[in-house]
Amino acid sequence: MNPSDISPVILEKAPIILAEIKKANNILLHCHISPDPDSVCSALATKAALEQLGKKVTIILGDAETLPQGFMGFPGANTIVKKSFGEIDLKEFDLFIIVDSGSPDRISYKAVPVFPLSIRSVNIDHHQSNTSFADVNLVDVSVSATYILFQLFTIWNIEITHDIALNLFMGIYTDSGGFKYSPIDYKVFQVLPILTKIAPDFGKAIFDMENNESKDAIFFEALALNSIETFLGDNIAIATVSFKQIQEHNIPIDSIHTDIPNKLKSVVGWNIGIMLTEREPGLVRASMRSRDGNKFDVSKLAVALGGGGHRAAAGIRFPNTTLEEAKEKIVSKAKELYNL
Repeated sequence: MNPSDISPVILEKAPIILAEIKKANNILLHCHISPDPDSVCSALATKAALEQLGKKVTIILGDAETLPQGFMGFPGANTIVKKSFGEIDLKEFDLFIIVDSGSPDRISYKAVPVFPLSIRSVNIDHHQSNTSFADVNLVDVSVSATYILFQLFTIWNIEITHDIALNLFMGIYTDSGGFKYSPIDYKVFQVLPILTKIAPDFGKAIFDMENNESKDAIFFEALALNSIETFLGDNIAIATVSFKQIQEHNIPIDSIHTDIPNKLKSVVGWNIGIMLTEREPGLVRASMRSRDGNKFDVSKLAVALGGGGHRAAAGIRFPNTTLEEAKEKIVSKAKELYNL
């Protein structure tokens, strides 16, 4: 990557964040709720980079019960500690680095952190909806958190080892939807040859991640696809699965990792695809994808309803809400925002 193509925001914040790291000995990292590859790979790459700087680093899994089986091939995944934020004693750490989380409730909804913490905190994120909640905030709207990390590591003279390269690549690949989602440009493609030269097994990593579904996940998708409804002139397609259905079909919660929103928005005329899942009684999660992030910016819809994300991909958590109530809130707000 050409030095002139590094983001000015990252150039400004890189030395400030490095100064925080140098002052710390024990550093805490985390995976956000319902962790995706960018969250997990960001934490793993950061851990490896900080260990080069002589730091002791702990990654906590967060609120998830387990890491999806398809993610276990990410280098270092077996080092993630199965604890949520509420189970951590912050006295054991000097610094908390939060990567790929736009707000405190993305760290944990079971025990939402209240900032400022008793220790120093650094927030590194690529979501335009980020609330800049930490002591030091680097928010640069881009393709993935791992893409920001590559630029930071370059400035900090971190050696990009095989494991770091593979994790950075997988974060970029997945959060861009296989290089389909905006924002992506030539600068991102300057980084890919560097990473894939160091980690030529990237193809195997993609295959292993994408071909590791359980039968329970397929049964979940069948329930979702059988529930599809369209709204607002067919511009919005919504699939729903209730907690009762999940229980009746004995589907483990951690098997609920599907591509339903992308399947929905792949239909011509269905401009926004939404998956609503009642993961526990009264708790509904919405995952949203857009065919056209400029015309149908789902991050605006998410933020308006207490969530966050990107133009083309966003999410919302609805506590104390039924599936029907969540659906009504989304459709009503979408009608208002998109003049449908």
